[in-house]
Amino acid sequence: MLRMFLAVTTLALAAWTGTTTATEAAPTPTLSATPSPSPTLTCPPALPITGSVAGVTTTSVTISYSIFFRPPCGYDPPMTVSLFASREDAQQWRTPVAEAVSGPERTGTVTIGGLTPDTEYWYRFSDPDGKRDPYMIWSARTASLTSCRATATIDARWGSGFVATVAVRNTGTLPLDRWRVSWRWSGDERVQAAWGGVAETAGADVTVANASYNGTLALDGTTTFGLLVTTSAVPDGLTLACAR
Repeated sequence: MLRMFLAVTTLALAAWTGTTTATEAAPTPTLSATPSPSPTLTCPPALPITGSVAGVTTTSVTISYSIFFRPPCGYDPPMTVSLFASREDAQQWRTPVAEAVSGPERTGTVTIGGLTPDTEYWYRFSDPDGKRDPYMIWSARTASLTSCRATATIDARWGSGFVATVAVRNTGTLPLDRWRVSWRWSGDERVQAAWGGVAETAGADVTVANASYNGTLALDGTTTFGLLVTTSAVPDGLTLACAR
């Protein structure tokens, strides 16, 4: 009886040991990690760089700029400013006529020289890596070699008219050999007489050219002409344009 109990017990222990060993030997499954998607970059809804004309001469333009964002939404200086002869050339980045590189500042100015007087150019920006700004396409015009400014003073007025004196000044970089002042009346004004100039009218448009003796103006030189005007309402002043 004892022998039978020991035999049964031995068989049970052997079976239990074998089951445990098989369980321990079974491989443990491993879970593969699923990569998380990279976040989508969203840039602010604003221009990464902006520019404007800070000044012009007869042969140069100065562009001021401000870089608002760094890469990848913006740029790092220095920036290259490219000038083009037409808007179409600028849109296609085709054949720039002049270029200049900015300093290391994120806000500053760039001056481009060697240009033609009284000429319109179109400018764009690019960074040191050749990345071209797709937004800024603006124009700048160099100053004219010859230019003038006209200002009017109403010397006397009454119910049906006034007398005015117009001063013409050479504000260019070369002497003037002639000048023309033009404006448009806002009401029923009519020129009855002019002196120091030759007046021509076409409806509301008036042009006064120089007389034979005062067309030549040295640098910063000044001359005057006068007007006798009839009207039902005397204006506060005149807005004049002057050209060679």
